[in-house]
Amino acid sequence: MMAAGQAAELGAETLLLEKMDRPGRKLRITGKGRCNLTNVVPLSEFITHFGPNGRFLRQAFSRFFVSDLVAFFEELGVRTVTERGGRVFPASGQACPEPFVPLRAGRSRRAQDVVDALVRWVGERGVTLRTQSPVERLLVEGGRVVGVHASRGRVYRADAVIVATGGVSYPATGSTGDGYRLAESVGHTIVPIRPALVPLETAGGVAPRLQGLSLRNVTVRVWVNGKKQAKVFGEMLFTHFGLSGPIILSLSRQVVDALRLGQRVILSIDLKPALDEHKLDARLLRDLDAHGKQQFRTWLKGLLPRKLIPVCIDLTGIVPEKAGHQITAQERKRLRMWLKDFRLEVTGYRPFTEAIITAGGVDTREVDPRTMASRLVEGLYFAGEVLDVDADTGGYNLQAAFSTGWVAGRSTAR
Repeated sequence: MMAAGQAAELGAETLLLEKMDRPGRKLRITGKGRCNLTNVVPLSEFITHFGPNGRFLRQAFSRFFVSDLVAFFEELGVRTVTERGGRVFPASGQACPEPFVPLRAGRSRRAQDVVDALVRWVGERGVTLRTQSPVERLLVEGGRVVGVHASRGRVYRADAVIVATGGVSYPATGSTGDGYRLAESVGHTIVPIRPALVPLETAGGVAPRLQGLSLRNVTVRVWVNGKKQAKVFGEMLFTHFGLSGPIILSLSRQVVDALRLGQRVILSIDLKPALDEHKLDARLLRDLDAHGKQQFRTWLKGLLPRKLIPVCIDLTGIVPEKAGHQITAQERKRLRMWLKDFRLEVTGYRPFTEAIITAGGVDTREVDPRTMASRLVEGLYFAGEVLDVDADTGGYNLQAAFSTGWVAGRSTAR
């Protein structure tokens, strides 16, 4: 929609072919319906959230970035607010419930406000929107795109075509990888796709025992074949299959790639990151002395969430009925080490249906970052998740989609 609207605004006759029965189905469920549009961190930091491929987006961000996007939506009547972590959301109403669940009367929909504004805007700009019109193949003659072949035998001739089909995550919204097939059919290289921002599966029964427990202000480190690869501070969640939550999703890129290479992955959770080992030991010693008559399992209530206490007892091997003043220095050391290094082995990751975005896609080396134009086929452009760019959670991926769409739309019109 961003690409189509920008092209039409510059005077191009623009046709938007939408695969589904209505546009913006995936946008409607982003951020659990709250639609995290972007993030206010500086450009230099913003790009680091995309990993090595972030530099490809520098040109697009230099032309249409956070302040431009916020102003764009303000003009469309969608006021925004900045929340914790620099995340920018529409200001309207309350959070939306789970995807595709009908809303109760009077319940505002933040993401839907964004979709409605975009649909209204492209209509006002003169874009022709045709729904239930999936594109089956690109029409190329003499190294130049001349149109598309859509469903039911429809052929649309065009001077330029923008492929903005998304990835393969949340396929119920229409994202089923069509763009990768279309790009590959005309000679483009597709970097192998895999789930990104995806929950992780762990070995053993520890995670299922902790199902539903959310931990805040913890640090998680990724160890691959015995070497530390990454660490993130924040919030995580235990599930029946393993781990999820913001920091787990952010770390999943490195984990998925390591698992695909057959490497061993261990996640180490630091439950007390604000205290180094020396300070933590001093605190444990002080608290055990102060509550020396309490049983170990009772004393743990002041240290850990209730659900985590039996797991702590099992993994440290300390007798739960033991009085605090009877805890030995060796047992205190075991407890301290476990609090700073609670380990779970990662055995897999959830499927595309549970991934927020898709990693991989059209090789950015074959796309001009200044225009989003194909370097292989004249008149062909790409925008959004179909490109091999993906980032952490926090609004970065939507900004990339809007920015590349803005550039592609205006480039085609010119």
